[in-house]
Amino acid sequence: MRKLKNSELDRLSVEEFKDTKKTPLIVVLDNIRSLNNIGSVFRTSDAFLIEKIYLCGITAKPPHKDIHKTALGSTDTVVWEYVKDTLDVVKSLQAQGVKVISIEQAENATKLNDFMPTEETRYAIVFGNEVKGVQQEVVNASDVVIEIPQYGTKHSLNISVSCGVVIWDLFCKLSQ
Repeated sequence: MRKLKNSELDRLSVEEFKDTKKTPLIVVLDNIRSLNNIGSVFRTSDAFLIEKIYLCGITAKPPHKDIHKTALGSTDTVVWEYVKDTLDVVKSLQAQGVKVISIEQAENATKLNDFMPTEETRYAIVFGNEVKGVQQEVVNASDVVIEIPQYGTKHSLNISVSCGVVIWDLFCKLSQ
């Protein structure tokens, strides 16, 4: 097998990306402290045609060199907005008929592999702070809480890894 060159990957241009139908997923970043994690989320969101990213609380905003280092230009393709209060975003999205999912370890959480999104529903997925996770008030306000099953000794995954796992899983389920 020969590795493909970038020129052979047939990727969308920025203009084509903006005009392409998006996956009905919105990402909400709740107080993410690492600029590299933020950039990684942008890049993953670009890869799977995410509708929008909300940056909330202490989450930094582009342009920033450390976000750009991992985003690799995806801050120019993925629509994003800064809103100070994550709970305000959650309530606003729910008022628009968007189902809000917090990605968190919580009582009675649904395992990611058991969650089946429904057609014609838009979803917002909330990822929390690297140490504290999703704020409890946001978890309380969520329509669903999803947990990524883990089987080793560690209690959590890095937020950018969690984002990749969840977006890929939901993208596959929504694309069927």
